[in-house]
This record gives sequence, C-alpha cells and structure tokens, in this order.
Amino acid sequence: MNPREITGEAADEVRRLVPDVETLARRLAEVDYLVDDGLATSMFLSVRLPQPLLLEGEAGVGKTEAAKALATVLDTPLIRLQCYEGIDAAEALYEWNYPRQLLSIRLADSSGSTLGEEELFGPDYLIRRPLLRALEHPGPRPAVLLIDEIDRADDDFEAFLLELLAEASVTIPEIGTIKATHPPIIVLTSNRTRDLHDAVKRRCLYHWIDYPTAQREVAIVRLRVKGASETLAVAVANAVSRMRESDVQKPPGIAEAIDWLAALDLLGVERLDVAAAELTLGSVLKYGEDQEVIRAGGLEQLVRAGD
Repeated sequence: MNPREITGEAADEVRRLVPDVETLARRLAEVDYLVDDGLATSMFLSVRLPQPLLLEGEAGVGKTEAAKALATVLDTPLIRLQCYEGIDAAEALYEWNYPRQLLSIRLADSSGSTLGEEELFGPDYLIRRPLLRALEHPGPRPAVLLIDEIDRADDDFEAFLLELLAEASVTIPEIGTIKATHPPIIVLTSNRTRDLHDAVKRRCLYHWIDYPTAQREVAIVRLRVKGASETLAVAVANAVSRMRESDVQKPPGIAEAIDWLAALDLLGVERLDVAAAELTLGSVLKYGEDQEVIRAGGLEQLVRAGD
C-alpha cells in the first residue's frame, strides 16, 4: 500500500471533486487559474496517485498560484512553508514551547509536585509549524501543503524533507513518528536558482511551467483584471513578451503582466502608447537597470502593434 494513499471518506471526497483531468482543469478555471493539458495532468496525478508535485519555472509563471488554486478547488486549507537560506526543523516542523514548559515546572515546584520528562516533552508543549500542521490536519479532505521556493533552502533541509515526501510522516525524537491520517497533497516550487538533489526529485512528479503563449497570457490577465479590454490586454501581452526576449536581468512573469494591466486599467488607459508605458513601467519591471535596458531599446518598439 502506498503510505501516502488517501483512504476512506477523504478519498471519496477527492474523487468526487477531481474525477478526471478535464474536470480539474475546468474547476481551476472557475477559480481564475488557467492550465494547459500538461499542468492539468500533473496536478491531477499528484492529487489522485497521490504523489508530491515539483513545479519548476521562472519567477512569476504561476507556480505558487497553482497550489493556491488547487486548495480552493478541493475546499481545503492551504498550508504554506516559505523556504529561505538556513531554514531548519524549528521553523518548518516544530519547536518546544520553552516558556510554557518553564512555567509548568515552577507551578509544579510551588505545589510540591514534579513533572516527568515525558510530560514536559509531550504534544501539549509543541509549537506546530507548517509541516506538522499539514500532517495533523484532521480532514475531511487532505490539506494542500505548499513548500515554496525549496531551491532557497540548503541540502540538509532537502534531506530532512525526504521522510515527509515519501511516507507522509515525520519523526520527533522526544515523541516518535507522527504519521498523517489524511496525507497532505504536497506541492513544491523552485525557481531553479540551484539544482535540487535527485533524492527529492525521485519522490516527486515533475512539471516545468513555461511562459504562456501570447493568446493564453491574454486570457489569464483578462481573467484576473476583470473588465480590462481585450485590445489593452493584447498590447500588454505583446510588450511583456518583447521584454522577456530582451536583455533584462529579471524577465517579467505573468504576475507582473497582471499588475501592469491592472495599473493601466485603473488609470483609464485605452491604448498602450509610449507615454502610458513610461508612466507605468515600474508596474512590470522592478529593477531600475532593467527599465533602462527597455528605454534604451526604445519604448516605441516596446509598444508597437503585434507583428
């Protein structure tokens, strides 16, 4: 039996909400997240096998949003662990509530009683961090655990995650092994600032999220910026595509395209021209050097009509 398998009522609920790839894609679209066939299939398999899903791609292509949308579709909590350099078990899994332990010891001393180690290091004194909260989620459906930007963490942290990824369990030395009754649906994201260890990849399904086609990007940004004109959305998508093909250090992602369209729409811009682009360039390019690269290439070229 797969140790991560979802069983009983939880499995029935998941099958009802995600019976097939097409239904998942449709329900994701209903919560404003558009997917292509490849991503829809990867997300479906992750939920139904079940198996952790590793999403890689450039910043801003929608990796984090995929996990958020999946949690919404499943009507279940999203539990997010944001990774960073130096993260360890105390931030990710648990730590002991030392002030509460000290208070309990003092109260016991004042009453003439004693506290055993097994009492002080029990579940009541645990501060539960995201990984442990995901494992202990009571249902009725499994939580979606988002381990965001795992490439920012180090090799030791990757090794620490292996038991969780493979067995839906963790070991706390003072308590023992804690195994999920409703194994979480795990989504890991990486901007590929470094390669992840093979041991992590072996435990995961893998999908690379690329920049969308211009047509799909128009659909995405219009879905997120309600009421924006198709003409303006097309102009934004074309201009963002040219930025990605330029020499900017940080090519804008879908999130930046949405921000730019929202800014233009709020300002009442009906047509993307040089003046509008100059005023709002900070909505899409977040580095001064990148803005200078685009200006040097000519804003007229940036906002020209599609070829």
